[in-house]
Amino acid sequence: MRLYLASTSPARRALLAQTGIEPVLVAPGVDEDAAVAGAATSLGRDLTGPELVAMLAVAKASAVADAPVDGSPVDGFVFGGDSAFEVDGVLYGKPHDPEVARERWRQMLAAGGGTLWSGHCVVDRRRVADAPDVLDAPAQRPGGAGRADTVPPVRTVDASGGGPLGAAAFVAGVTPGGSAMVAAGDHVVAVDSAVLTFADDMSPEEIDAYVATGEPLEVAGAFTIDGRAAAYITRIDGAPSAVVGLSLPVLRSMLLRGFGIAWHDLWAL
Repeated sequence: MRLYLASTSPARRALLAQTGIEPVLVAPGVDEDAAVAGAATSLGRDLTGPELVAMLAVAKASAVADAPVDGSPVDGFVFGGDSAFEVDGVLYGKPHDPEVARERWRQMLAAGGGTLWSGHCVVDRRRVADAPDVLDAPAQRPGGAGRADTVPPVRTVDASGGGPLGAAAFVAGVTPGGSAMVAAGDHVVAVDSAVLTFADDMSPEEIDAYVATGEPLEVAGAFTIDGRAAAYITRIDGAPSAVVGLSLPVLRSMLLRGFGIAWHDLWAL
């Protein structure tokens, strides 16, 4: 069973690889800033953390699911993910600039911590073995639809009822430390979260030294739990993998409860 990762993130690929899954990496080509700005304009307000990461996860997964990969249609499952870090109601994406990263660290330390929002979307693109241009019928897929055979079942929604956010609107009510999951057609969408606490004795010199490594510049929240910043994070309430880039327990549950697919079915044996 093939899993396509709608991302070129080394961290997300490494997470999957360490659990025995070797994904096919595909750059989704989504203009994230434009997508967020368009949704915010339609809603007449800024997006919340859960809304933003879920919407972008859906956009990334959908972009890869409906495009050829190396000249052939996608055959398997497509996963898209996105992350954002929230501190005192402010969402932090990638800082890009060293001074922006320093200021964010000062703000994060002043607050003591924050919430990492992790958006997930899995799209089913399994195809008939001898007719690669034909999508497999749900009733004929291994494991059946899945959502009717697991407890608790996944809540099924109509994505058109979510307005400009689509299915992402139905997982927007997640509170810090919680998670939510819905199914909409051949998409399963979820949001997970983790609450982080930072060291209360981190010095300005340590901030400067960390920013100088370049590590925090291209990651949400300006830190990575699987890198140098691990020493500055004293507590995580939630799945540690969600902080790295995707919640492995949530992804496993999405596949099992949404499509009847066991985690080990994706192992590269």
